[in-house]
Amino acid sequence: MLIKEFRVTLPLTVEEYQVAQLYSVAEASKNNTGGGEGIEVLKNEPFTDYPLLGGKYSSGQYTYKIYHLASKVPGFIRILLPKNSLEIHEEAWNAYPYCKTVISNPGYMKDNFIIVIESYHIGDVGDQENVHELPPDKLKIREVVHIDIANDPITNADYKEDEDPIKFKSEKTGRGPLVGKDWKHHVDPVMTCYKLVTCEFKWFGLQTRVESFIQKAERRLFTNFHRQVFCWMDRWHGLTMEDIRAIEEKTKEELDRQREKGEVRGMRADD
Repeated sequence: MLIKEFRVTLPLTVEEYQVAQLYSVAEASKNNTGGGEGIEVLKNEPFTDYPLLGGKYSSGQYTYKIYHLASKVPGFIRILLPKNSLEIHEEAWNAYPYCKTVISNPGYMKDNFIIVIESYHIGDVGDQENVHELPPDKLKIREVVHIDIANDPITNADYKEDEDPIKFKSEKTGRGPLVGKDWKHHVDPVMTCYKLVTCEFKWFGLQTRVESFIQKAERRLFTNFHRQVFCWMDRWHGLTMEDIRAIEEKTKEELDRQREKGEVRGMRADD
């Protein structure tokens, strides 16, 4: 088991991030769907009485998605698994500002593969020690990784000039560009996504390699996604939650169409 806590600091309020994240998830889904692969949304509905973080949160929005993403799985895994097993299921309980996501492969790996992502969104610069209230045994093996959306290196394949926080300035808010190594201490507002990722892959001889790959992939995903969240600010700023639900419904219909045609799109595991 590997436990990493990724901390992503952004020049947003916690309230703004709720809209920004949901808008960006919908947009990013479209960029990763096509050619028989992509994201299928099965459920998107309110939930109640599901206690999270020791009962602090218990209601919000539940989503259930299936990822048909064979090309996103690393080559050494694709060789081992039958083609029809490359479906990833994602259940998410969004009780904002706390969210829990569980990723699994019930068709093939069953209980031998699970990723749990617990996200807590707090108005600070990412310096709190244990917001997820981990017990001592898990706290001892947890590794903290600070992600700097402006300065952390990204691959050439992932780079887009209009999604570069060092170059972006919001016309609506005047925020940006994010300049210097210490920018997070000079912006207002500021908030941090504390994203605790616990992954377990029980397969003799491959466990360490796959768990390391998963954590590396999550870091790449969080870095690129939050660069987009910031640089798409003028698209989502001012939207309401009612606007977001309408966008999500429209996106679901578009994903269903895209998945059946076109080319495979988005980040691949072997890029």
